[in-house]
Amino acid sequence: MTVTPDLSPKPRLLVVGGGYAGFHIAKSLQTKIKERGGVVTVVDPLPYMTYQPFLPEVVGGHIDGRHAVVDHATHLKDAELVRGAVVKVEHARRTATVQGPDGSEFEVPYQDIVMTAGATTRTFPIPGLADAGIGLKTVEEAVALRNQILERLDAAARMTDGEERKRALTFVVVGGGFAGVEAIAEMEDLIRNAVSRNPQLSQSEVRIAMVEAMGRIMPEVSEDQAEQVVEHLRGRGIEVLLNTSLGNAEGGVLELISMADKSVVERFGADTLVWTAGVAANSVAKSTDFPVEERGRIEVTATLQVKDGENGVLEGAWGCGDVCAVPDLTGAGPGGMCVPNAQHAGRQAKRLVANYLAVRHGEGEVQEYEHKSLGAVAGLGFGKGVGNPMGVKLFGPLAWLAHRGYHAMALPQLERKARVLGGFVMETVFGRDTTAVFDLERPRNAFLKAAGGTPVLGRFAKKQLEDKEKASA
Repeated sequence: MTVTPDLSPKPRLLVVGGGYAGFHIAKSLQTKIKERGGVVTVVDPLPYMTYQPFLPEVVGGHIDGRHAVVDHATHLKDAELVRGAVVKVEHARRTATVQGPDGSEFEVPYQDIVMTAGATTRTFPIPGLADAGIGLKTVEEAVALRNQILERLDAAARMTDGEERKRALTFVVVGGGFAGVEAIAEMEDLIRNAVSRNPQLSQSEVRIAMVEAMGRIMPEVSEDQAEQVVEHLRGRGIEVLLNTSLGNAEGGVLELISMADKSVVERFGADTLVWTAGVAANSVAKSTDFPVEERGRIEVTATLQVKDGENGVLEGAWGCGDVCAVPDLTGAGPGGMCVPNAQHAGRQAKRLVANYLAVRHGEGEVQEYEHKSLGAVAGLGFGKGVGNPMGVKLFGPLAWLAHRGYHAMALPQLERKARVLGGFVMETVFGRDTTAVFDLERPRNAFLKAAGGTPVLGRFAKKQLEDKEKASA
C-alpha cells in the first residue's frame, strides 16, 4: 500500500539529503522561498544532520553522540520535512520518487531540485566483512563502536580462556585516511584510559592495529607529516601495517594480505573491526536522468548547476557536496574535482544558495565556486593532533586546538556549539568518562527475564555458544 504524505501544493525546491550541505541550503533558503510563495522540502531518511568530523570524538567520549547531530525540526521550521529516501529522480517530469520508512513509495513533484545526498561507506566484497565489521559514517556507528570497545574490555577482564581474551583485546581499523587515523588514535586513548582503571587488565595485552593498502597514510597532509604520525602512533603501541590489505574476515578471523605479492601475512582473531577505507557517492545518483561520471557522482558545473551536454546546464537542477563531481578551479583537487569533505560542502552550499537566488529570483549574479583549501587538521586523541592549517605545519597540542576550534566553529547552530564546547570544558576539568551503556541492541532483556521470557543473546554471546557447541560435537 502506497502512503502519500500531505505535501504542500506550492512551487517546491526539493533538497535531496539533509546532511551538511543540504541542511545549510535549506536553512538559508527556507524563509526566503516561503516569503515568495514557495516551499523548501527536505527529504532525508534521518530527522537530523550528522556532523561527521566529530564522529571519532564521539568514539573517544569527548562528545555526546546527541551533540554531533543537528535536529531538522528544530532548525528548519519554515521547511517541509519528509522522512524517507529518494530512490529515483525524473527531472524530465520534475518528479522524485521517495521510499518512506515503511517501504512504501510516493512521488514528490518539484519546480527545482538540489542534489545533496552525500556519500556512503565504500566497501569491497571481502568474505565476512559485513558480519564482522562496523563503519564510522553515522553517529549510531560511533556510539555503538564506543560501547563495543568498552564492553569487550569489561568482558576480557572476566575471561579465563586465553584465545577468547586475546580476541576481545584486539582492535583493528582498516583505512589510513583522516577518518581511520582519527578513529584509531581516539580508540587507543579510550582503551588506555579504561585499562588503567581496571586492575584485571594490562595494556601489554591489548593489540591495536591499522591496516592500510597504500605505502603511506593521510594523503591530505605532506609526506613528512604522515611519517611523523606513523611514528607517533607506533610510539603509542599502535601497529601501522602499510602495503597491507584485509583479505578475509569470516568468523571474526582476519586474514591480512601483502599488497606486494598478495601472500597471506597473518591470520588472527579480532572482535572489533572498524572499516574506514573510503566513501562512495550516494547510489541515488545513478537512479536519476542526470549525467553521472565514472565514480558515480552527478556532473555539475562550477556554478553548481547540473550539466546538460558539454557546455549547457539543466534548468532547475542543482547539486553540491559529496554526491556531485564539483570542478576544483584551484587545480588542487584529484582529477580536477573537489575532495569530499565538510569544508567544501559548506562553502559550496553557500555559493549554491547565492546562485539559485540569482537564477530563480534575479538577485545578484551567478558566480563559479572556487575555494582554496584552508588546509586540514586531525585530532589524535586528547591534546594531540596534526595538520597544516593555512599552510602552517602543526603537530601536538597546537594542532589539536586548531582541530577543535575549526570544527566547533563549523558545526551549525549556536546551541550545538555550546553543548560541544561545554563538554570539552567538563572533560578538561573532570577527565574522560569511560562509562558504557551495554545491551542497547537488546533493551528488553531485563524485562524479558523478569517476565519469565528468554533473553536475546548478543553477538559475542552467540559466538561463544556456537564455539562450545562445535567443541562438544
